[in-house]
Amino acid sequence: MSPPPRCAVSLPLAPTNASATSTGGGGGGGVGGKKAQTHPTASQVRRLCKQGQLDRARLLLVDALPRPPPMLLCNAVLIAYVARALPDHALRLYALLNHAARPAPRSDHYTYSCALTACARTRRLRLGKSVHAQLLRRARALPDTAVLRNSLLNLYASCVRYRGDGGVDVVRRLFDGMPKRNAVSWNTLFGWYVKIGRPQEALELFARMLEDGVRPTPVSFVNVFPAAASDDPSWSLVLYGLLLKHGLEYVNDLFVVSSAIVMFSELGDVQSAWKVFDHTAKKNTEVWNTMITGYVQNGKFAEAMDLFIRLLGSKEVPLDVVTFLSALTAASQSQDGRLGQQLHGYLIKGMHGALPVILGNALVVMYSRCGNVQTAFELFDRLPEMDVVSWNTMVTAFVQNDFDLEGLLLVYQMQKSGFVADSVTLTAVLSAASNTGDLQIGKQAHGYLIRHGFEGEGLESYLIDMYAKSGRIEMAQRVFDGCGDFKRDEVTWNAMIAGYTQSGQPEQAILAFRAMLEAGLEPNSVTLASVLPACDPLGGGISAGKQIHCFAVRRCLDSNVFVGTALVDMYSKCGEISAAEHVFASMSEKSTVSYTTMISGLGQHGFGERAVSLFYSMREKRLKPDAVTFLAVISACNYSGLVEEGLTLYRSMEAYGVAPTPQHHCCVVDLLAKAGRVDEAYEFVEGWGEEGNFVSIWGSLLASCKAQGKQELANLVTERLLRVEKKYGHAGYNVLLSHIFAAESNWSSADSLRKEMRLRGLRKVAGSSWIKVQDATLQNYPKNGHVYSMLHGVDYDRDEII
Repeated sequence: MSPPPRCAVSLPLAPTNASATSTGGGGGGGVGGKKAQTHPTASQVRRLCKQGQLDRARLLLVDALPRPPPMLLCNAVLIAYVARALPDHALRLYALLNHAARPAPRSDHYTYSCALTACARTRRLRLGKSVHAQLLRRARALPDTAVLRNSLLNLYASCVRYRGDGGVDVVRRLFDGMPKRNAVSWNTLFGWYVKIGRPQEALELFARMLEDGVRPTPVSFVNVFPAAASDDPSWSLVLYGLLLKHGLEYVNDLFVVSSAIVMFSELGDVQSAWKVFDHTAKKNTEVWNTMITGYVQNGKFAEAMDLFIRLLGSKEVPLDVVTFLSALTAASQSQDGRLGQQLHGYLIKGMHGALPVILGNALVVMYSRCGNVQTAFELFDRLPEMDVVSWNTMVTAFVQNDFDLEGLLLVYQMQKSGFVADSVTLTAVLSAASNTGDLQIGKQAHGYLIRHGFEGEGLESYLIDMYAKSGRIEMAQRVFDGCGDFKRDEVTWNAMIAGYTQSGQPEQAILAFRAMLEAGLEPNSVTLASVLPACDPLGGGISAGKQIHCFAVRRCLDSNVFVGTALVDMYSKCGEISAAEHVFASMSEKSTVSYTTMISGLGQHGFGERAVSLFYSMREKRLKPDAVTFLAVISACNYSGLVEEGLTLYRSMEAYGVAPTPQHHCCVVDLLAKAGRVDEAYEFVEGWGEEGNFVSIWGSLLASCKAQGKQELANLVTERLLRVEKKYGHAGYNVLLSHIFAAESNWSSADSLRKEMRLRGLRKVAGSSWIKVQDATLQNYPKNGHVYSMLHGVDYDRDEII
């Protein structure tokens, strides 16, 4: 047999229930002055094991100590412990028999096999190596059986890790050194390859097993199905065909059925998964749960709920916690709050209000994803029992629904309650810091992350995003550089590229994209959606955008809804509106954001009627417009002078459940003012009362009054703007007011306004422009010095002439 890979250690278990006794001086059979206990009979031990009274069976063996009981009886109890999933009890008995009995009972291959299996179940590799060493010392006295070899293989396959400790070499050496391999040996090996993320090798080993003439067992298919789901979809039908050929014993094994449903579901082949489910004559709860979960994972929420209702009406199969978790997940992901409330009511009624923690957490998630954060928090606050997952769920719910401050306060309360923040908590805190741009909170989370050893747990991308959105792109770059090549995965690169784009550094974003390709990483849809906004006229330009478009087509990523939307936005901003329309028309899937982007692009290029037509086409597709959609289409009407159409769309917002914002009001004011209906615009703003008191609205109306010479109305608007402006402050509108006062020769008011601006530190940002020359963005002419020198010379000549 192969030696253990490292130095063996002694078994660290001490006797627990045996008291130390000394043998008396007289009487050969006396122990401590008492008559020695006789050994239990085999029938006693077997009866107790069969009845599940394992502790009583163990006591019978312990009472016989220090005389060693027959190994046959010890093995019976050890095997029963392992079979009943009590590996810790098995290890304690093994240690007790080997330390308390003098002489110790002679362990046989069944004893060692049980001990090794128990070590594997508890992931105690160090203890398993000790048993392995004991086994090697007695190797010549023991038969070299497949059972013992398989137990050793299972130990190391269960405990060793893939990276850093030579795990592959250890397991393969044990497998290759086996003189004879059975189905259990093969199952253990290719199941382990699936676990360490090497599915292709698992499939190759399965094929080798068949070539060697070893008949697969049901467990063989259970172990190899996940490999087909994660590597080669064509294998799924081949494997299931092989399963059918092995007869009804395999096809009707419910564990195999569940595994086949999972395989097809993960491949997105829900139809095949349903066929497997439907052809299974007798189904248990696990099979039903697996099929419902498969529907949910593939976005088939209606089908999932139909199946759940069928199960609910069936009295043959009981529902469990997993069933309700799957149903609540369907309600969460479909954002069907009404369905979620019905499930909540059924749970309260069926469980008499005593919900398990895991279901309470799922309900919090469901209500938060349906937008009902208040109910989610009330439910969280009433949970009879909480764990870290409960707190993390509620914190994440707050942050995902833009209640960042509430989420951060809850983290503070969580720590006061004695719970320790983990990586999920830090993810939510960093997201909240990103959303609010709160660099101080982000730095505190970064420090906590370092102090508590959370580095390397995938939080780097959140740190990069937080620093980039807080305006510290150099810190984001430092985090990225500190990851090293090994830790830089697609997510980290995506965060860095998005950070450059959001920080107004488009050239750097495109350079990072190229560096990612050079590093051998494959960009995904998120990568392309992050880099395409950098290809605007002032960034990478249309040339870089077209190159990335070609890359997306070659990788079949152009059909992705996020990539398609980013392409539409890029072409629209670069003036290629026909190309934008072509991309939009070719998109197989369109979202509300896709339509909004296309409507905005058409509007900005003066195609208002086409933008309105597209809006109504979106409605026919049963996509619900949001506030941004309405702003885009009303703005399109504004650009094209479609006044009545714009007003109709504005009035229809309430019918869609969308509340108008100041941006919508301002757009309508501009729409009316451009059409010469300034008085109507003023009445419109007045009708909003305090809700219309925004600087942008009154400023837009004032600019329209000035443009159309409505001096009397301009005076009324000026009074309102001055009141509102003092509260908010806006340099641009202060300058506009100053110009109006100057045009009326009201120099004192203009002067006082300018002085007040200086006192308040308000300064109008100077206008500027850029041009592209040979793929370089220029804000200043390279020979500015010569230009100003020439102008100075012209001024001098003019003075001389005069």
